[in-house]
Amino acid sequence: MEHTLNAVKPKSNGNGNGKSDDSGFMPPLSADYVIVGSGLTGGTIARCLADAGRDVIILERRAHVGGNVHDHKHPSGVRIHTYGPHYFRTGSEEIWDYVNRFAKFYKYEAIVKSLVDGQIENWPIAASYIRRTVGENWKPSFTGLPRNFEEASLAMMPEPIYRKFVKGYSEKQWGVKAEQLSADLARRFDVREDDEPRLMRHKYQGIPRDGYAEFTKNIVAGIPIVMNFDYLNHKHLVTARKRLIFTGPIDEFFFYDLGVLRYRGQRREHTHVADKDFVLPCGQVNNPDPELGPHIRTLEWKHMMPPEEIPEIIGTVLTREYTYDPKDPNYQEYPFPDKENQELYKKYRARAEAIPNLMICGRLGEYRYYDMDQAIGRALVLARQLLAEKVSAVA
Repeated sequence: MEHTLNAVKPKSNGNGNGKSDDSGFMPPLSADYVIVGSGLTGGTIARCLADAGRDVIILERRAHVGGNVHDHKHPSGVRIHTYGPHYFRTGSEEIWDYVNRFAKFYKYEAIVKSLVDGQIENWPIAASYIRRTVGENWKPSFTGLPRNFEEASLAMMPEPIYRKFVKGYSEKQWGVKAEQLSADLARRFDVREDDEPRLMRHKYQGIPRDGYAEFTKNIVAGIPIVMNFDYLNHKHLVTARKRLIFTGPIDEFFFYDLGVLRYRGQRREHTHVADKDFVLPCGQVNNPDPELGPHIRTLEWKHMMPPEEIPEIIGTVLTREYTYDPKDPNYQEYPFPDKENQELYKKYRARAEAIPNLMICGRLGEYRYYDMDQAIGRALVLARQLLAEKVSAVA
């Protein structure tokens, strides 16, 4: 993909723009800390370094900052999360205080349902549903040490429940049989003893009132940024005097010379329903049954908007998400949870750690699924490490 080179130094709102000259020529770029990528990891590290008075520049190959933490408005006025739903939640007061520096959050506690046997049921699975459909004295269908995702799921629930709620959804999401996936993937959900409707129970939950795009712009406000700039295609123009911090895919950094790591992404289809205020009972309804179509879930964004804005919207917007294996790194969203890809990642990680003054981090750089609060928490730790270390500048 070709990228126009736009030298961007944000104004106070972090959204400036302009070319370096009329020809589009980009002069050599240098800073003590060069950060590749302006997602939550790169943006947070850049913010911490800049606040400490360090010399920082961000290089971003997309036309907007924030990575996948981005949103936009549909012509109807409905705000759509461009790369899928982002429900911010954290139990950390430090992280909550940090994000509130850059946005005002309205309270939003995500509720997710699953379409099972023609009925809308709670997700995560409620033990009351299992008792009602399987029996009071139900037991998990697997005992022992789980070797894969299917066994780890069956260790939590009876097999009929697993097949209704989990198996089809996961196999559509990842494109392989459930027994090929890592057992660790099952840690992302549970079986609940109560009928708690919330997806998560974190103390702090919400969505930025002015949207995620504005939130991420505010994180990097005042920090020099070069937009539409693909670092790997223009490395000869860049000098990191103390540290290069790369937040893109680790295999891409090495030009895939050991092999290609697998990722999953989402293809999204948006539909405006002009004659209804709402269609779904909540913002997200999962579709675990393969016979009901290949999409894994349907989203209704209006549920996720500030309550006072909802009456102003005519109609509603639904989004169906379909998973696929993206070749373009810009659409790689989920590291693949299996042993083969983890082993390949470890080889790339060993190479990265052997290169002086290089830090590869973030969801794509560490080949690990981070929730938003986890990405920020991890970035804060890495930023403190950078501020504490003594690194000699490159001559």
